Amino acid sequence: MKTNLAVLTLCMAPLLTLGFPFDRKGGSSSTSGGGKEKRVQYAAWDDVNVIAHGLLQLGQGLKEHVDKTKVQIRDISAKLKTFNRTVSEFGKASQKLQQEGEALRARARGLEDREGKLLNVTAELRDRAEEMQQDRRTLADRVSRLEERVEGLATTQGGDRNGTDARNIQVMLEAQNKRIDELMGRIRLQQEKLDKQNMRIRTLQSQIQLSRKRVDEAPRIPSIVTVEQRDSPAADTASDCHELFLRGETTSGIFTIQPLDSKPFQVYCEMTAAGGWTVVQRRRDGSVDFHQSWEAYENGFGNLKGEFWLGLEKMHSIAKDDGYILNLGMSDWNGDLASVRLPFSLGGPDTKYSLYIKKEGAFSPLENSLGPDATNGLPFSTADQDNDRKADANCAANLSGGWWFSGCGQSNLNGRYFQSPPPKQRHQRKQCIFWKTWRGRYYPLRSSTIMIAPAEIQQRRS
Repeated sequence: MKTNLAVLTLCMAPLLTLGFPFDRKGGSSSTSGGGKEKRVQYAAWDDVNVIAHGLLQLGQGLKEHVDKTKVQIRDISAKLKTFNRTVSEFGKASQKLQQEGEALRARARGLEDREGKLLNVTAELRDRAEEMQQDRRTLADRVSRLEERVEGLATTQGGDRNGTDARNIQVMLEAQNKRIDELMGRIRLQQEKLDKQNMRIRTLQSQIQLSRKRVDEAPRIPSIVTVEQRDSPAADTASDCHELFLRGETTSGIFTIQPLDSKPFQVYCEMTAAGGWTVVQRRRDGSVDFHQSWEAYENGFGNLKGEFWLGLEKMHSIAKDDGYILNLGMSDWNGDLASVRLPFSLGGPDTKYSLYIKKEGAFSPLENSLGPDATNGLPFSTADQDNDRKADANCAANLSGGWWFSGCGQSNLNGRYFQSPPPKQRHQRKQCIFWKTWRGRYYPLRSSTIMIAPAEIQQRRS
């Protein structure tokens, strides 16, 4: 800009030194007056044209420069506005992250308080149980001494008086035995309460660890912020149906659970005296078609109030680690029932949701339709994803449904539902719900239910 002004000044300087009028041809003129000539210098017309043309070009250049500067100023203003919005959003995001961090810290402190209270209650219960056991030992000693006394009276003395004393002592013994039985019942109740308290403590400890991990992993404020929404279990949501049972739920029905590192979802819980089972499959009337694709079996289908398949992904989120029991329940058209319980874990999508049976020792005949072949892992298979171990056939396409197939004739609780009597044609009958080592190959079962629960439910049952 300064250079253009300097050029303009240099161009205007000759015009200021020259006079008017101008001579197109140039040259000079003289006037005589008083005998002395005065010569006046005139600028050439061509020089004036050159200067005027230069001034026009300079003005045009200045105009273009001004227009370009305006555009740049508008761009800078737009960028400043965008920057201001970004800073404002950054501030809001930072404030939100700080609030979430404070909330998580408060929740962790609350969980720690609850854990301390439960530990105190557990210690008190343990002390009471020890006191009851001590009382039981004391009563047992007293009973032993009384029995010795009765025997001594019976062998060394006679008569009605001695008989009366013996009867009195016998009554005392019966009363003491009754009291001992009552104490044993109270001890068993206290032990059950201790088991529930221990389970709650373990649950709270896992929740506290998760909350601490979330607080530690809370994103710091960087120079450029990218906020990602992450799903995490709520502190008050159970991880499975058995945890709901330990919290006091005793009625079967539909509940919402949230296993670790999973989104919440609804399940049907079968509550028993021993604990809570999470139902992953139910067949009873043929109202739902189980000949579905891999995607359907992975995500789940059906109605939790009727027939359904919970979904391999949800099942894996619950039983991805060891320590779970698989319960397979079946019934035939005569009303007979059978069930198979096996310790297991379920692999993830990278293993095609392989079923791993963890039992040690020999399998019973009823378990042979699934157990032995799954000790090394059986991948799940559907008609559109053939993962079975039979190289020359697609078991899911031939038999219908989806299942952990080894061969094509051992078991399939997700086959077609046939009303009694079964079809006569063998190629139709082989597509039914069957369990070979119970009612034989291709016998259409009336119903089936698959449930899972922690292994501790088996210990409580035994």
